[in-house]
Amino acid sequence: MRSRSWLALLVTLAWVPLSASIQIQLPNKDGSLRLAVIADTGTGSSSQYEIASRLVEARQTFPFEIVLMLGDNLYGGERPQDFQKKFEKPYKPLLDAGVKFYAALGNHDDREQRFYNLFNMNGELYYTFKAPKQNVRFFVLESSYMDRKQLEWLERQLQNSTEAWKIVYMHHPLYSSGAAHGSSVSLREVLEPLFIKYNVSVVFAGHEHFYERIKPQNGIAYFTEGGSAKLRKGNIRKGSPLTAKGFDTDNSFMLVEIDRDQMHFQAISRAGETVDEGLVMRRKDAETSTPPAAGSLR
Repeated sequence: MRSRSWLALLVTLAWVPLSASIQIQLPNKDGSLRLAVIADTGTGSSSQYEIASRLVEARQTFPFEIVLMLGDNLYGGERPQDFQKKFEKPYKPLLDAGVKFYAALGNHDDREQRFYNLFNMNGELYYTFKAPKQNVRFFVLESSYMDRKQLEWLERQLQNSTEAWKIVYMHHPLYSSGAAHGSSVSLREVLEPLFIKYNVSVVFAGHEHFYERIKPQNGIAYFTEGGSAKLRKGNIRKGSPLTAKGFDTDNSFMLVEIDRDQMHFQAISRAGETVDEGLVMRRKDAETSTPPAAGSLR
């Protein structure tokens, strides 16, 4: 009897419902591009599954079509059963509903992930894709191994893109107030001049296990969302001049909506609380400023 009682208690604790319901703050307009953003997810832990449940809940009223994965998609083993436990099972309701996940690789990811069909990388380490609506193009970088070949590819793709919105995402943040890692300055030196020159409006990154919105840098909006399964509590440096808004006390994810020249965003905690929200305006040709000199790539 005692063992059954303990088993019942464990089952009860495992199924404690999440607290407050999510209140969608975005416009949620017909015809807009709606997406979610997650990173550092592949733990197979309760935190990952709880954030996945929140994504499913959010989609009931905010029907996003795609999910951007900003790297560290699987921690530890990458056997078929690991892909099931750390990706297919937690996000099964979304996958079954036809939501597409587009992955970037992180420093904990095996490069063979590019061949996993559900990550939609088409065998490429870095790639670009056009959103299903609203004239948006995404550029997905492999920031752990940035070389000249990738930089030349990126410049060609940015230069040839005719989409109004150019959005870049990768694993390592160019700007960060994280005590564990901080800004990836060497990456910034070679990437930021291209972002400025070719009117990139938004950059998403993970790696730091928290949420941070950076104060606009050279007209570009930078976000870090690396707390979708892992968390470094209290890791954002207090008083950092970079931070517009930070959240490092619980796991989180982002919802994003693009309509014409506006991008609305909402960061949501595992508890269902909105921890940040706001509006980003698209950069336009007239706003192009002289980029900083490009750094050398070693």
